[in-house]
Formats: sequence, structure tokens, C-alpha cells
Amino acid sequence: MTASHARGVLFVHSSPRALCPHIEWAAGRALDRAVNFDWDQQPVLKGSQRAEFYWEGPRGTGARLASALRGWEHLRYEVTEDAGLGTDGGRWMHTPDLGIFYAQTDTAGNVVIPEDRVRYAMDIAGANAVELHRELRLALGQAWDDELEVFRHASQDSAVVWLHKVG
Repeated sequence: MTASHARGVLFVHSSPRALCPHIEWAAGRALDRAVNFDWDQQPVLKGSQRAEFYWEGPRGTGARLASALRGWEHLRYEVTEDAGLGTDGGRWMHTPDLGIFYAQTDTAGNVVIPEDRVRYAMDIAGANAVELHRELRLALGQAWDDELEVFRHASQDSAVVWLHKVG
């Protein structure tokens, strides 16, 4: 894979059935090709569907996918873009209540918090450890992870392996 080429996964954790063809269309526009997903029932939320789609494209495709799906009500999704030679990866998470969250990722899929963001958290928190904890949870996107986790576990029979979950 070249430095200008990327790959990743689009996880649609929950979508109303009526929205599924629109998601495929939006993802296809972001990928510059028609796509068809294998939709399954999402057992966590009655009447909703889930899908996983592996993609390849130029660097920045993950951001295009996340942006194409952003803002739709009742849609929970995650997009990953793997790190490449000399390039960082990315992870975008979206929930109806929280909106979208982006984090840079390293070659192992770990979220990377930039130094300036850590310094900001320390400045805001001062000597208050509880506030520092709150700021770091925000920087890691913990609220998004917490909301999406139950939807991820509902798909434990899938072929996707969550490399960022340890222990």
C-alpha cells in the first residue's frame, strides 16, 4: 500500500431500515463507486440495521465517509482509516445525541492525544484530578465509546476484530 492509498472500515452500528439505501448511496459518493452493504438486524435497537464495510481509497477517504454520513438522525456509525507509511490513521464516531468525534490513531489503532490537547487538559484542570480525568475522557472520546459499546458487542459474531480493545 502506498502512502497516498488508505484502507479502513465503515461500521454502521444502527440505522433505521428506510435509511439504509441512502447510507449506501452517500458512502458510494464518498468512495466514487457504487457500494452494497450486507445489512443485518441490530438486536440492541428493534427495527434497526447494522453493517460493516471494508473500503480502500486515497488518503482522506475516512474523513469523506464520516462527513457524508454526519448529521443523520438515528444513525450510529464509526469510520476507521488505517495509518500508513508516514501517515497517521483516524477514527470518527457518530451518535445521534453526541454528534461526531474525531481522533488521530497510530499504527496499532490506538487513539493519539496531541501534546497541545494534553496541555490544555492540564491547564483547565489545574490541581483538580477529577477535572483532569474529565478532560482526558473528553479528549479520548469516551462518551462516544460508551454509547457505541453495546452496539459493538451486539455484533460479536462478525469477522471484525477490535484491535483497540485490550484485556
